[in-house]
Amino acid sequence: MPHSVIEGHLDAKGLRFAIVASRFNSIITERLLAGALDALRRAGGSEQDITVVWVPGAWEMPVIALELAGSKRYDGIICLGAVIRGDTPHFDYVAGEAAKGLGQAAIQTGVPVAFAVLTTNTLEQAVDRAGAKHGNKGFDAAMTAIETAGLMRKLRAMK
Repeated sequence: MPHSVIEGHLDAKGLRFAIVASRFNSIITERLLAGALDALRRAGGSEQDITVVWVPGAWEMPVIALELAGSKRYDGIICLGAVIRGDTPHFDYVAGEAAKGLGQAAIQTGVPVAFAVLTTNTLEQAVDRAGAKHGNKGFDAAMTAIETAGLMRKLRAMK
């Protein structure tokens, strides 16, 4: 029985993205940002279609992502941060609420929100995921945002 397949592609041309980056742990988030920008450029995105918004930390990301997504000016939001476990339960609250809030922003607005808020036990693990041993999760999140935004555009055009 034949079936149809609908999928996104890694083509950022004509798509607009906001990148929400945390200043907290900026040694990591600056690397994630470089990776995300590299991915957008490689996929055909243009500088005028990319807005970078710096926030104090991961805790503040959901409200900013919701505002950006709700503006309808962006096809996708890419969130970059690093929450590194310490000696207190602060890590659990910040990481969990950031993840939950960013998911809610996507669902409430219908705008894809890519999640690259690293949650690691050590600084070394964060470095490994921001361009060292485990690739660059900022790059990966941007590619996810590109594909998902393109897919959303296709699905909306089918209505």
